[in-house]
Amino acid sequence: MAAELDQRTIAKAYARWAPIYDLVFGAVFDRGRKASIAAAERIGGRILEVGVGTGLSLPDYSRSNRVTGVDISAPMLRKAKTRAAEHRLTNVDGLAVMDAQRLGFADGVFDVVVAQYVITAVPDPEKTLDEFARVVKPGGEIILVNHLGAESGLRAIFEQGLAPIARRLGWRPEFRFERVAQWAAQHQGVRFLERRTVTPLGHFSLIRFARLDGAASRSVALSVTR
Repeated sequence: MAAELDQRTIAKAYARWAPIYDLVFGAVFDRGRKASIAAAERIGGRILEVGVGTGLSLPDYSRSNRVTGVDISAPMLRKAKTRAAEHRLTNVDGLAVMDAQRLGFADGVFDVVVAQYVITAVPDPEKTLDEFARVVKPGGEIILVNHLGAESGLRAIFEQGLAPIARRLGWRPEFRFERVAQWAAQHQGVRFLERRTVTPLGHFSLIRFARLDGAASRSVALSVTR
């Protein structure tokens, strides 16, 4: 079994990617970025982008929304700050180095949490999702876009074989949708809304969860215990 990711490996990997990230991944991830931004802007308000990286998505948000970005990689974030300054993005409230598993925000302060290509690149995905649910307001949404591993077939075999190398590059290619679905089922404070494929090649998925209010959460809890 491949070793789990750890924070030091991830930070080192993305420090290496920082100088060439936009060139290598800019076009590949563009459709997914735009799809997640469009989904976030249907709600609008205060948006937290976790794993903001070099800030490629920042200029695409409407100036009527307030955006905060966090990332574990200081070198990536320096590029994001430069991009925000160059584009005069006055709607960006802050960009900070932060662990997605320990977000330094109070409960329920954001209308939307967006995480693009993040959930397969953290040591503990479930703890990270718990943090997303904690900082988003009742009625808000968590929006993920990510590569998800195949359930079976040749691609699943290939992804399992690739896993040890991918760990050193800072991600899990074999991570499956089942894991986030199970998290949502057990959390009792969120409701699954949507999963749909995005280009290129349909290897990426956009996934949305709604944050329930207190009454809805208690209703879900009762239905589970009956």
